[in-house]
Amino acid sequence: MSRNHLPVLIIGGSGVVGAQAAAALRRLHPDLPVTIAGRDLAKAQAVAGRLGLQAVAADLARPDLGLPEAARFGAVIVFVKDDWGHAQAYAQQRGIPHLSVSSGVFEIGIEAARFIHAPQAAPIVLASQWLAGAALFPALDYAKAYRSLDAIHVGVLLDQEDMGGRAALADYERITQAGSATLTLKDGRFAWISGEEAKARYRSVDGVDLPATAYGPLDVLSLATGTDAKNIRFDLAFDVSASRRRGEPFSTETVITLDGVLQSGERRRRRYGIVHPQGQAPLTALGVALATERALGMAGGEALKPGLYFPDSIVEPSYYVARMKEFGAVFSEGRADV
Repeated sequence: MSRNHLPVLIIGGSGVVGAQAAAALRRLHPDLPVTIAGRDLAKAQAVAGRLGLQAVAADLARPDLGLPEAARFGAVIVFVKDDWGHAQAYAQQRGIPHLSVSSGVFEIGIEAARFIHAPQAAPIVLASQWLAGAALFPALDYAKAYRSLDAIHVGVLLDQEDMGGRAALADYERITQAGSATLTLKDGRFAWISGEEAKARYRSVDGVDLPATAYGPLDVLSLATGTDAKNIRFDLAFDVSASRRRGEPFSTETVITLDGVLQSGERRRRRYGIVHPQGQAPLTALGVALATERALGMAGGEALKPGLYFPDSIVEPSYYVARMKEFGAVFSEGRADV
């Protein structure tokens, strides 16, 4: 099936997460061609060579991305912030899927505006949820056990040694510093919080209490539209992971707390933990790969028609969670929160 697909263009594919996304796509679909693109052609070629892929130079500042006029691709994935919107326009002009992972909640108006002006051009997937869905999809899967939800709280820990490359650092600094407030859902109403209200505590998977702050990926929007929860909040701790406190390499952690009425009618507050022992990059790469295979019609249904999508509107949570486990995520499910 994948033999009939044009190459997937990964802009920023020579970075830490982009390279792993290319590898994840090849693991899921060995025959799918992938092209690594970046401003530094030598770096892109080095990464592509290790993975057995092709490489091209690309420049987001140019409307044609600096790509050869005759170049043909089946999808465009962008791992760096596209301040011009040129990659999305490039995909729309060619009628191919576009997937982005770097926007905060306060930034998606740019992508939405380009879609609104060309709604029949191409599938546009906004995949800037935390690690491209690694917290969102488990939360949605766990939520199936509830008849109604009063609250969803997601706490994540990014180890201080696990920032990744320069693009990831730029995204983190922009989202945490450029936005004056963070989106939450409080008593059924969307609310932007800042200052003291945004401060939080994160209880690590080993029980250690750490400082955290409200964070602004797209998860709050996805959870608000995907569940009936009245209160939703997402907090980030940038600290030492439990594994590193044990003297092991860094890991990435997610703690999901759900409070509501189970399908059985019993009221229950539950806490779930998810750890990936290799940090954030493998999960981000997997999330991008799963959204891409769905957009191309290689899993879960036919290729996407033109439209504006979140990953959770096109990928089944149970499938995503199963793939997370296959790719090394460790789940501690159903623990009661004390």
